[in-house]
Parts: sequence; C-alpha cells; structure tokens
Amino acid sequence: MNIDLGGHKGLRLWLQTLTDTVKSKGPDLTSRQLALLLRIYLENGPHTVRGLAKSLDVSKPVITRAIDSLSILGFAKRARDETDKRNVLIQRTVKGAVFLTDFAETMEKANKQTNE
Repeated sequence: MNIDLGGHKGLRLWLQTLTDTVKSKGPDLTSRQLALLLRIYLENGPHTVRGLAKSLDVSKPVITRAIDSLSILGFAKRARDETDKRNVLIQRTVKGAVFLTDFAETMEKANKQTNE
C-alpha cells in the first residue's frame, strides 16, 4: 500500500519539531506527558489530578504516573490546596516553563524550515 502523506504540512512540522527535540538530548517526554504539561501551563488552574484526567479522558492513575515523571524532571510539582487540605494541586515550575519556552522556539524554527 502506497500512502503519500508528504503534502501534510502539519505532519512535516511535527516531524521536524520531534527530530530537533530528540537531537537536543533533552528529556524524552511521551505524548501524554507533553499534552499534560501543555494543559498545566496553557490553561488556567488550579489543576487537580481529577480535572486533568477528565480533560484528557484518561484515568487518575494515568495522570498520577505522568505527574510523577514530570515532577522528577522538575517540570511540575504537587502542593496541598490551602483552602481544602484534602486536595492536591498540580502546579507549574520555572524549569517546566523554560522547557516549554525552548520547545516553542524549536517548533517555530521547524515551522520556518518547513516553509522554505
């Protein structure tokens, strides 16, 4: 079967972005981790495991594992909700913001390359 996807600009942009990210020797995030990280940083909080699980349509344990990985990298952190101590909030970190800023710049560079 011969399927030509070469004309799909979005796929070429994603390929170039991922290739540049792999070459940068930075952390190798899964699609789930990256989607979660983007939700935490691009959408207003507060963020909870339950809310993030609902927004990505996955289970709470899936989100917990992804948060564990992001926390180890220093890209997100857990904090007790001061108004309701039973809740744990997922918060942004400076290191996570720097990672996503670099990722956005990589994507912008890839966009320029795919438009040449």
